[in-house]
Amino acid sequence: MKVLIFWDIYGRVGRNAFKKHFLSLKEKYNPDFVLVNPENISSGRGPIEKHMKELDALWGIDVYTSWNHIFDNYDDIKNYLEKPDSKLLRPANYYESEHLYIPGKGYKILEKNGLKLLVINIMSSVFMRDEVYNPFLKMDELLKTIDTSWLNGIIIDFHRETTSEIYAMGMFLDGKISFLYGTHTHIQTNDELILPQGSGLLTDVWMSGPLYSIIWADFEGIKSRFFGGILKGKIEQALDPNYVVSGCVVEIDEKTKKCLHIEKIRIKGKL
Repeated sequence: MKVLIFWDIYGRVGRNAFKKHFLSLKEKYNPDFVLVNPENISSGRGPIEKHMKELDALWGIDVYTSWNHIFDNYDDIKNYLEKPDSKLLRPANYYESEHLYIPGKGYKILEKNGLKLLVINIMSSVFMRDEVYNPFLKMDELLKTIDTSWLNGIIIDFHRETTSEIYAMGMFLDGKISFLYGTHTHIQTNDELILPQGSGLLTDVWMSGPLYSIIWADFEGIKSRFFGGILKGKIEQALDPNYVVSGCVVEIDEKTKKCLHIEKIRIKGKL
């Protein structure tokens, strides 16, 4: 089984760059499933329904994973999350109770051409804006609750800040999942590996967005924070036409659920 993964389609530059390369990459790798994370797709904030429908129009995306910005445009995206056939996930470990309803789901089982893939979205509790339930305990709970015996693979998008945390999660889940990849830090890492019990790991997939930027932000608008510790006004997204499109392709043994191969994708160009 082959899975094609993209992360953080950032703003206008990211949307246009992703749409420019998506179909050709899909044709090149011929994946069984496609996972996309549109973290900052709407002007550097969480998605609005208009931009999600733009992605829906690109045939072949099976699920959207998400992040700490999922509810930036709460009123706009709530109904999209609630649709019975919604492809958009939100982190599975938000606190839920009778006092607060969190729209959407934290995982989804994809079925296509006889193959079944479980995708889980989880978020760190370290150095993140939102408070969430311990991701290690939540993953333990989910894998004990969901019947995984009939599945062909299990993939997790772990939205986190620290490298140590995803390695700890990888060691904890080694042999129980197929592939664990990190998102949030916007820099593709060079540490793809297959752990001793067969689970694959990549600390960060990077983004699809403006190449010459401060992980998406325009330098002139944010430099006051680096020079003087203050932010003068609003952080603006970089609109330079130079872009990067990044992601990875993962091959999984359909019988054992083990990761067989990880290939990173990085394309630079100019709109």
